[in-house]
Amino acid sequence: MSDPTAAPRPPVPRRPRRYDPGRRDRLIDAALTVITERGVAGTTHREIARLADVPLGSMTYHFTSLREVLIEAFTRHAESVAHVFDERLSAARDREAAVEAVIALVSDDLLGSRHDLVLTVELYVAAARDPALRTVTQAWMARSRRALERHFDVTTARELDALIEGLVLHSALSTDPMTPEQIRHAVHRFLR
Repeated sequence: MSDPTAAPRPPVPRRPRRYDPGRRDRLIDAALTVITERGVAGTTHREIARLADVPLGSMTYHFTSLREVLIEAFTRHAESVAHVFDERLSAARDREAAVEAVIALVSDDLLGSRHDLVLTVELYVAAARDPALRTVTQAWMARSRRALERHFDVTTARELDALIEGLVLHSALSTDPMTPEQIRHAVHRFLR
């Protein structure tokens, strides 16, 4: 019970709302980092908010579910990698340059970043169970194939895309990953 003779306490001033227009993007970036560090299974609202240095309530303000966060994060990752495909293959002026672009794409870009490699493997595993994430991988494959189709026929582009994915997965999961020379040999052998 309160003391009626006690002086009334002044109202606690409300903290002004922080203007933070980039918060949603930071949360998605934080989600990608958490996925890389802990895997999809270890990704939580709390960990993402902690890493983004925002209140936990920001997660539910910006996203309806953790699944939505994962879809957004993996979509961002897939678009980023597809953009690299686009850049590499649009810079190639002929088929020979396109073959070299594919080799560089696998050796330097896809296998050059552990962060991206882990995200890709996590996406593949999660997409095997979640149709919404499978939609993300399908859109990614379609975009990659369109980039490859600048220099290769439709069938070759599809098969080459599968070879690229296989080379990446093999290297990601192997204790003895392929060397850049072995990757070069595999691509040249396939495209003969």
